[in-house]
Amino acid sequence: MEQVSAWRSHGGTQGVYTHQSTSTGTPMTVSVFVPDHAPGASLPVLWYLSGLTCTHANVTEKGEYRTACAAHGIVFVAPDTSPRGDEVPDDEGYDFGKGAGFYVDATEAPWAANFRMRSYIESELPALVGAHFPVDLARQGITGHSMGGHGALTISLRNPGRFRSTSAFAPIVSPLNCPWGEKALGGYLGSDRAAWAQYDACALIADGARLPDLLVDQGEADTFLDGQLKTHLLAEACAAAGQPATIRMQPGYDHSYYFISTFMADHVGWHAERLSA
Repeated sequence: MEQVSAWRSHGGTQGVYTHQSTSTGTPMTVSVFVPDHAPGASLPVLWYLSGLTCTHANVTEKGEYRTACAAHGIVFVAPDTSPRGDEVPDDEGYDFGKGAGFYVDATEAPWAANFRMRSYIESELPALVGAHFPVDLARQGITGHSMGGHGALTISLRNPGRFRSTSAFAPIVSPLNCPWGEKALGGYLGSDRAAWAQYDACALIADGARLPDLLVDQGEADTFLDGQLKTHLLAEACAAAGQPATIRMQPGYDHSYYFISTFMADHVGWHAERLSA
């Protein structure tokens, strides 16, 4: 990994790194915060997956996670949301193509060659981070926002036992049942909706996938709540399946990083309890 920048911050080092990805066939950028630690120590790691239109920079600049991560001794890793570059296909819409990888492995042309964010997040990036940073991959947590919340939920549900803790901020809980999801999954995976179910948290839970626990925060003033996020579907799926979940509706909060940063320290602390056990 090549270091692009590094800053001293909140009792740790905030770095940004690039590397050539074998999954996407493109350079990828990732933000990594490493708190101060004893020589030779291995720290738990919390993955953060960002939402539509975002890069690694949004949460790095506005997420306000470093104080809590330093206090709890947690490495915080935030990758980009899609492949980038002039040769990577794109779409005019903000909700498809670059900045909208949806954490799937695309099967449809022209997306299949580069849009392999599932493989990147599930396999390539953990191995790379494990090789270059002082992390204990036996103690992983995962979280994310909106499209990234969808990614965090589905990746954790598909990989039982890998993550000790899973949370989300305003996640897309059922891409099978919202316009964002129908556009992305249809475009990346084709028209067979049966192939989409592996990327739908509610469908995975209904099919038997389970997590030890789950924390979700959702703003009640989020303009995407009714049409795209549909948090009630996740609550219903968890209740029907007996999946433990704490789903908190937060009055007055919207979809922005003002919302995310407000509850970020709470999420980091919640993960820390499970990652330190």
